[in-house]
Amino acid sequence: MTLSKPVDPEPRAIGSLTPGAAPARPGKVGVMLVNLGTPDGTDFKPMWRYLREFLSDPRVIELNKAIWYPILYGLVLTSRPKKSGANYARIWNRDRNESPLRTYTRSQAEKLAEALRDMPGIVVDWAMRYGNPSTSSVVNRLLAQGCDRILTFPLYPQYSATTTATANDQLFRALMKIRNAPAVRTVPPYYDEPVYIEALASSIEKHLAGLDFTPEVVVASYHGIPKPYSDKGDPYQAHCLETTRLLRARLGWDEKKLITTFQSRFGAQEWLQPYTDVTVEKLGREGVKSIAIVNPGFSVDCIETLDEIGREVAETFHHAGGQKFSHIPCLNDSDEGMAVIEAMVRRELSGWV
Repeated sequence: MTLSKPVDPEPRAIGSLTPGAAPARPGKVGVMLVNLGTPDGTDFKPMWRYLREFLSDPRVIELNKAIWYPILYGLVLTSRPKKSGANYARIWNRDRNESPLRTYTRSQAEKLAEALRDMPGIVVDWAMRYGNPSTSSVVNRLLAQGCDRILTFPLYPQYSATTTATANDQLFRALMKIRNAPAVRTVPPYYDEPVYIEALASSIEKHLAGLDFTPEVVVASYHGIPKPYSDKGDPYQAHCLETTRLLRARLGWDEKKLITTFQSRFGAQEWLQPYTDVTVEKLGREGVKSIAIVNPGFSVDCIETLDEIGREVAETFHHAGGQKFSHIPCLNDSDEGMAVIEAMVRRELSGWV
């Protein structure tokens, strides 16, 4: 007589555990803060290495390599390392022998790790898109600590292909070399997040309260991008304008009190306008005697804020007749800045932790 096969009264789902088996232990979750990058030193060789990596990125310079590389290697990399090194030397953190960008980014990671101590299994680290510590080295470091999921946080409030996208590109290049690759998430741009707008507004208010003058105009200066990039669909300009609009509304200022400009243009093509240096010179010549500049697009102070704004643009304003100038520090690792980073990370970890 043939016996019929017993039937499970409650069929198990595919992949379910055998009764009595211990559940699989979930791996750790890595949180990787990613900033633009920094040279390892101010001398010619480290500056050359950094600028070569940065300016060879097709997301940054969209010219055909056959056109761009002769210019890059024949002109730019023979002259710019010395000039840029001198600029970096003025702001260099000599105690740590590193740039302020590296100092602040490290501190942000350390403070975030402390803030997330209530979330078990979280490993916080930091990386640079260009220079050291490289994205690939930090990914491998997280994997070695047992992370099977990585949340990467490009520290750019406003999205651009030249910043956010290339940081994510570098992450996936690193993953392409890993056979057992982790699951990944990326923190989206946060240019209009209430916690970010509030942090900016609070930092501005605190800084202005400590000045011995009230600026007639406050300039929100963002890093520029070539206008053709924007024309092709990069949303960066719209994100910057929205940040300023929301900041203006929060502070209760009108369009004359808080204005938007773009800085750090490079090369001969047109970049997003109005240009910061040209605008500041115009304000001085028109009789404006006092201004302050804030950099909402930079998560930490760096060469573009401390030297370009704090020195070059300040000199431009004074030479044009201006008298009072102040640079408002970036959020850096302040309580306000860390509130933004922590809020974004906690939100994006939802479902993983």
